[in-house]
Amino acid sequence: MAISLPLVFDAPRRGMPPRHLADLDSDERKAAVQELGLPKFRADQLARQYYGRLQSDPALMTDLPADVREKVGQTLFPPLLSVVRNIACDEGDTRKTLWKAHDGTLLESVLMRYPDRNTLCISSQAGCGMACPFCATGQAGLTRNLSTAEIVDQVRAAAASLRDGEVHGGPGRLSNIVFMGMGEPLANFGRVLKAVRRITSPSPDGLGISQRSVTVSTVGLAPAIRKLADEDLSVRLAVSLHTPDDELRDTLVPVNNRWSVAEVLDAARYYADKSGRRVSIEYALIRDVNDQGWRADMLGKKLRKALGPLVHVNLIPLNPTPGSEWDASPKPVQDEFVRRVQAQGVTCTVRDTRGQEIAAACGQLAAEG
Repeated sequence: MAISLPLVFDAPRRGMPPRHLADLDSDERKAAVQELGLPKFRADQLARQYYGRLQSDPALMTDLPADVREKVGQTLFPPLLSVVRNIACDEGDTRKTLWKAHDGTLLESVLMRYPDRNTLCISSQAGCGMACPFCATGQAGLTRNLSTAEIVDQVRAAAASLRDGEVHGGPGRLSNIVFMGMGEPLANFGRVLKAVRRITSPSPDGLGISQRSVTVSTVGLAPAIRKLADEDLSVRLAVSLHTPDDELRDTLVPVNNRWSVAEVLDAARYYADKSGRRVSIEYALIRDVNDQGWRADMLGKKLRKALGPLVHVNLIPLNPTPGSEWDASPKPVQDEFVRRVQAQGVTCTVRDTRGQEIAAACGQLAAEG
């Protein structure tokens, strides 16, 4: 049975937090400080504190007059996210954080240290409305969109933790951002786009992380992929395809009832042509569901035809959720799947799995509360 899903780029602001500095662009920051009776130069001063020094508490901003810090804090730095708990695994190289927003909403981020990079997986929504049956977040449903500032502050907080040596391995620098946490980023399009610009703009307008080190993931909202392409960014697009055939994808990724595999791959090609970046095809390998050899052959053929050399398949061993009927494919099946995709002339690698003992599949920690 086809499932009808509304095309929502920006849901209503139900439960959204009050305005924060990270919600504002340069002109809006200047207007905001002038509303407080402060000179315009304070706008960049505050932004340099937040984005450059990773400071979110005006009480500790010593270059700000003491008599205005409280007012600035109440107006431009309302409390956004508080840590419920951090859980570490992989000998401390993976840390999952459960956050609580101002309205009690729970969301997650995961910080992963590798020898050559430090990657943060962030959430763009609390919950998710895409209803993919093998995903803990999808089964929980959508609570609400996150604000631009709630997205950005996950990044600021992780960058500060790394800088200050609060994460196993000593002080470091945050280098990569992936929008692969809770939610469908392109269903919160406007705020995610602003967050990408805050994350990648140089100080005082942002955190200065390279666009080429940012990945935006989607289950395949084809019009939004094209809309993102027209923003002329150089972020990487990741498409959660999970199967090459419409019949199974209608079940695994219900939004496929709205936009077919062919439509999604056509939009992905448009993005690749506009950005000059290879598209990453995410494929969660599920035992006896989508791991058949003929599906590997079909996947390789469709991707070669649609995207040519501008594609890379990222095979993901499923991280099962407690009580789920879904399980990861055996390694010999996984290896054969990789071989058959590569035989079609398409690059295919297996993602390094992290956090299996700490409920690192998106949404698991929030579901546990």
